[in-house]
Formats: sequence, structure tokens, C-alpha cells
Amino acid sequence: MAMMSDLSQAEIDALLSGAGGGDSNDDTSSGGGAPPNMPDTDDLLTPIEKDALGEIGNISMGSAATTLSTLLGHKVSITTPNVTVAPMNIIQQHYPLPYLVVEVAYTIGIDGNNVFAIQATDAAVIADLMMGGDGTNPEQQLTELHMSAVGEAMNQMMGAVATSLSSMFKKKIDISPPKVNLVDFGTEEIVTDMAKSTEPVVRVAFRMEVDGLIDSEIMQMLTVNVAKEMVEALMNDEPEEAPPPPPKAAPAPQKTAPPPPPKQAPPPQQNYPPPGYGYGGSSMQPNVVTNMPVSPAQFMPLSMEPVQVNESNINLILDVPLQVTVELGRTKKTIKEILDLATGSIVELDKLAGEPVEIQINGHYLAKGEVVVIDENFGVRITEIASPAERAAHLA
Repeated sequence: MAMMSDLSQAEIDALLSGAGGGDSNDDTSSGGGAPPNMPDTDDLLTPIEKDALGEIGNISMGSAATTLSTLLGHKVSITTPNVTVAPMNIIQQHYPLPYLVVEVAYTIGIDGNNVFAIQATDAAVIADLMMGGDGTNPEQQLTELHMSAVGEAMNQMMGAVATSLSSMFKKKIDISPPKVNLVDFGTEEIVTDMAKSTEPVVRVAFRMEVDGLIDSEIMQMLTVNVAKEMVEALMNDEPEEAPPPPPKAAPAPQKTAPPPPPKQAPPPQQNYPPPGYGYGGSSMQPNVVTNMPVSPAQFMPLSMEPVQVNESNINLILDVPLQVTVELGRTKKTIKEILDLATGSIVELDKLAGEPVEIQINGHYLAKGEVVVIDENFGVRITEIASPAERAAHLA
């Protein structure tokens, strides 16, 4: 019990009673995402600060759930969080399972790190869904590829969280790429840059459900300083004020020029052109023509006889090169979304997987086809030639 020397007697009693199972309200044996009883260091965060952190987590993780739902193609729901404060080693004692630990550092707006922990079994389901599986039979062992897939999902989720925090705090919040590690909480220490094992951290626990495939708990861990900084930013409704512009130097006094002498009226014998005529100060006069006879234009009547077409003339343009383009799909992004793109980012198009692609000639729609692989090259097999009406509709 050496590592628990910083705990009070009440906290030690709570741990012992929880281990003995004497408390009827202990939820450690229940399924789903019900968190177990865990000691809380009440003197580090006030109830108001905990409520504020819960509201921050509720809003930001709602955005993260929407992002994860888009990535997985399944409905994702995250419940209202539970906020407690405890040392990292005590948290590990209450969750002796393999966890995928994702550490993200705030680079702009907040000074500190942010750690997410998700059970390895749940991470395997997420990885299986992102790699094209149905999530019902995921791999038991998480490989580097699986961890990379989950890391990308968490990166997208944290990007949504950062955007949500920027809106709440009225200042820019940005994050670094995530660090992903697989840690067995029962036998290993969490190796992060956030806090030492015996230092108290703020634990925000969410219950996460993924369309009947996952019903578990995801944890967010922050240092107390970062948590208080978030609360302070939430309480401060005033946006960041721009620094006042430097005072302008007083203009140097200018000498008042003597008033110009009054202009004399032009001699009556001179004839000046009206305003608007002339160019560059020249005295060019407009050439006004009057009494010009005007008659309507006359055209030869159109002949209804068929025009003789020389089909051999098509040979004159057979060697003209045309640009053939196969379009997988399109999407629209804001400038901010374009600037947020990085290596590994996913851009979702307006085409469904397996939907025919469009074949364009010099930018004009011609046909539909399906993508094929020939040796090691991509190709497209034409499945449908567009009718004139369809081509005209694409020009609109």
C-alpha cells in the first residue's frame, strides 16, 4: 500500500469496502459503461468546476460522437460524463484491463495534454469497422495497423473536440497528432507526458454505445491545471480582445499655401467643348453625323433543303487529342477545413461506395463506368453511354 500513502483514511476505507463488495451501490459488476466507485479528491475541484467540466465534456464529446459515427457508418451515442479526481495509479486499480491510451497535446489555446483511454476490445471493434468489417468478429490481437486505424479515428474525434472548444471558449484551440499506446492497466503504468503515477488527475468518464456493437466506457484524463484553465475559459464570456493599435503620431503642421488667384472668365470668342469630350487634355471634338439614311438589315431566306455533308471531312480531326477524365466524386469544403487537412486526413465524397463513376471528355460528361484493375494499373469499364438529354442536364 506504499503507493497509497497520499490517500486519506476515508479514501482507503472506500477502496477496501469497494474491493470487498459490501457496498450495495457498487456498479463494478454491472454491464455497459457503469463506472465503479472510486475515491474523489474533493478539495482540488469545487462542485461548480466539476459541473462546468461535465458541460464542456458533454458538448465537445457530442461533436466527437458525430465524427465517429460518420467514420464507422454506425450510430454512436455518448452519455453525460462523470467527473472525479484521483491519482493515475488508483484509476488503474479500478480498471485492471488492457486499454488503448491515446495522448493528444494542445498546441494552441490551452497549455497541457489530454489523454483518452478506451478498452482494447472496443478499440478492436472500431478498427474492424474502419477497415471494412462489420464489427461482429474483430481481431483479438491489436496490430500496428489496427492501432493506426483507431489513432486516426481518435485524431478525427479530437479535431472535432478542438473545434467545439474553440466555439465555446471563443478562441482558437489546436492539437497535435495523437500518440497511441496499448497498456495493460493491471500490470503496466501509463507512460504519458501528462502526470506522474501518484499525481491526481481529473477523470471524465463517458458511456459510449455504438449501434449494438459497443456498450462500454471511454475515459478522458486531464491535469488539474488544464481542467481549471478550461473552466476559467468557459466562465469568461468575453472573447479575446485584439491588442490596441499603436497611437498615431500627430501630423506635422503644414504651412498654409496662399489662396490661388481667381480665375478669369474665358474670352467670349473662344468655343470650348462640353464636359466629357476630349482625352488626356486634348481638344479633340466629337464627330457627330446627322441625317444618315438608316434601313433594316435584309437576309437571304433559309432553304429547307438538306445540306450535303462530306463525311470524309471527319478525318481532318481524328488526330486531335482529347482529355479523358474519370471522376470518383466531389465535395465542398470551407477554407478552414482545407487548412486543417493533413497527411492521413479523409475527404468524404458525394458518391457511395460501388456507385458508377463518371467519364468526362474535355470536362463534359459522356458515360458511366466501373473501376477495374488491369495488371497493376487502374482502368474503367464503360457500362452506360449518356443520352443527349443527360449530357445537356450536366451542362446546366
